[in-house]
Amino acid sequence: MLKIDNLHATVGDTEILRGLSLEVNAGEIHAIMGPNGAGKSTLAYVLGGRPGYEVIAGTVSFMGQDLLAMEPHERAAAGLFLGFQYPVEIPGVSNVQFLREAANAQRKGRGEEPLSGGEFLKLAKEKAALLKLDMEMLKRNVNVGFSGGEKKRAEMVQMGILDPRLAVLDETDSGLDIDALKTVGEGINAIMRSPDKGVLLITHYQRLLDYVKPDYVHVLSKGRIVKTGNAELALDLEREGYDEVIAA
Repeated sequence: MLKIDNLHATVGDTEILRGLSLEVNAGEIHAIMGPNGAGKSTLAYVLGGRPGYEVIAGTVSFMGQDLLAMEPHERAAAGLFLGFQYPVEIPGVSNVQFLREAANAQRKGRGEEPLSGGEFLKLAKEKAALLKLDMEMLKRNVNVGFSGGEKKRAEMVQMGILDPRLAVLDETDSGLDIDALKTVGEGINAIMRSPDKGVLLITHYQRLLDYVKPDYVHVLSKGRIVKTGNAELALDLEREGYDEVIAA
C-alpha cells in the first residue's frame, strides 16, 4: 500500500530525513516511535504534502502511484488521511459544513456522487457515536473552544467520514486523558482495522498501543529507522528508554 524508499527530506536548509525506508501493506498497523527531533512529524508532513518540506532524494509510492507527484488534495482523494498533533481551529466554519464539503470534494475527485444532506448527517451521527462525541459539538465551529481531547475525537470523526485507505496519525495521543485515550484508540480500531486499510501511528509513548495493537514497531533516530520489531519493542522502549535501544 505504501512504499518509502531511501527518503531524504529537508526543512529549510536542514536535512531531517536521511534515507528512511518503510513498507506498509494493507491490513497492517505500524507504529513509529523515537525521541524529539528524530523526524517523526517531518515524515508525516512529507507524506501529506505540506509546503516547506522538500524531498531531495528517494521515492514514495501509494497504491501504486507516485505520491510525491500528487498535490495534497489529490493525495487525500486517493485515500491518504493525515491526523495532526495539534488540530487547527477554523473560526466561522462549522464542523458539519467543513466535514460535508471535505467528504464531497473527495467523492468528486474519485468520480462519485456527492452525499445529500440527509445521507451526510446519518453518516456523521454514526461516526460521532463511535467517538462518543455529541452531535451538538459538530454544529460548533471547527475546534474553536474544544479541549485537546475533543479536538482529537473530532478529528477521528473526520477520519471516519472520509474513510481513508491509509491513516497517518501524528501523535494522536497527545493531550488526551485516560478516558479520551481509550475512546480514541477504540475509534481508530473501529474505523481503520480492516484487511484493506493501513495505519502509520506516530507516537512518543507506548500507552496508545495498549488500545491500538501494532503489527510492527519502528524506532526512528536522526532521520532513519534504526530498529524494527513487534509490539514488544514498544514495551522495551518504555522500560529502557530510547537512548539505550538506539545505542544498541
